[in-house]
Amino acid sequence: MNIDYKLLQALSTVIEYQNFELAAAQLCLSQSAISQRIKQLEDLLGHPVLVRAKPLKPTVIGEHLIAHYQQVHQLEKNLLQQILPDIPTQPTKLAVALNADSLATWFLDALSPLLKKHPIELDMIIANEALTTNRLKSGEAFGAVSLSSKALPNFQAVRLGKMNYIMVASAQFYQYYFSNGINRNTLKRAPAVTFDKDDEMHFRFIHQHFALQPGDYPCHIVRSSEAFIDMALKDLAYCIAPEIQVKQYLEQDILLNIMPDKYFEQTLYWHFWILSKGIFRDASNLIIQHAHQVLAQ
Repeated sequence: MNIDYKLLQALSTVIEYQNFELAAAQLCLSQSAISQRIKQLEDLLGHPVLVRAKPLKPTVIGEHLIAHYQQVHQLEKNLLQQILPDIPTQPTKLAVALNADSLATWFLDALSPLLKKHPIELDMIIANEALTTNRLKSGEAFGAVSLSSKALPNFQAVRLGKMNYIMVASAQFYQYYFSNGINRNTLKRAPAVTFDKDDEMHFRFIHQHFALQPGDYPCHIVRSSEAFIDMALKDLAYCIAPEIQVKQYLEQDILLNIMPDKYFEQTLYWHFWILSKGIFRDASNLIIQHAHQVLAQ
């Protein structure tokens, strides 16, 4: 049985744009033609490939098909660049799944040389570092920064280094809330800030050292690593932040490491397709090299 790649392209585009009409416009087809191609794919396989809900999701088989299509598409681009180097091409789409802290600290510096040299469109998919490899399974990303050291089939995992996290606050905030020390009672009054309700690192840290549960203390939700730190800078909250992100503020005494004897660390890994070539291989090499320079080893 042979699968027509136009059918895989239709499925991949619908998932990318989360809309049949937009996917049809992208492929210069009618909406009914897109629907027919996906139905033809399902008839061929005898199995659904798309969960028609909001958001649109591929089935497990659909995920495998999209991942395969994206990998073949990547190889085709690399081949064209090799055999027809003088022919202008569309910018290469570089989709990466990573956590917000990596994006806010070291990741863009790693890719800067590549972005300055080649026409590239970055697609940064922000997700919890424990879940980023799911974007590899679905074919949405060619690589991912993850906490997992175990590579998926057909992917490789390389250790990047450790992100050390410390608890910080401004001097004014510390004096107001923690002048009598940091303990269960003072933490119940002092507002914290976390990235979202799935920010397990913050909740585990507080529970481990003070036996407090989420809900036992006030906590802002700020879904931006930069604004997250800004809350601490403006004397509005304390937070658990990457040491490399707040290093300059610590050196200038703008922020304080309020629990210097306690920290939290996470080891990061870069996951990428084994057969990556060209720009994709170059991107992986730069990410690994830069991480080894700036992250704790």
